[in-house]
Amino acid sequence: MAEMVVRPLTPRDIEAWVGLRHKLWPAESATSLRDELATLAADEFAGFGAFEGERLVGFAEVSQRPYGDGCDTAPVAWLEGIFVLAEYRRRGVGRQLVSAVEAWALAKGLVELGSDAELDNLTSRLSHALWGFAETERAVRFRKVLS
Repeated sequence: MAEMVVRPLTPRDIEAWVGLRHKLWPAESATSLRDELATLAADEFAGFGAFEGERLVGFAEVSQRPYGDGCDTAPVAWLEGIFVLAEYRRRGVGRQLVSAVEAWALAKGLVELGSDAELDNLTSRLSHALWGFAETERAVRFRKVLS
């Protein structure tokens, strides 16, 4: 087994990155997930990948937001998404990715990292706790279609 390396994702990683993004957000098309990456501002967004040899086994995406729900400072870094292939979970890969995100945020002078998870996603909520996040609030959102 090759050593795990976490590094910034680059254009040469796009296809593998989009493949993992699609596993995290399966309701979105691979095309829309690829197109979205092209529109993100490099100075306010970064992607990090965990590689075993040449294989991308996980990724994390972070952005700088003007504010973050539950955060006390502004602007904040926001963990937009994180995903690790099932066979690589519970091996510290997520922690390594979050550490890369934290380093990116600190280098930008940001002092808080926010994130969110669906209320019913217990795995994500437990993972966030293990990575050192503290739950700040819960929300249920509503909508009403007007005609």
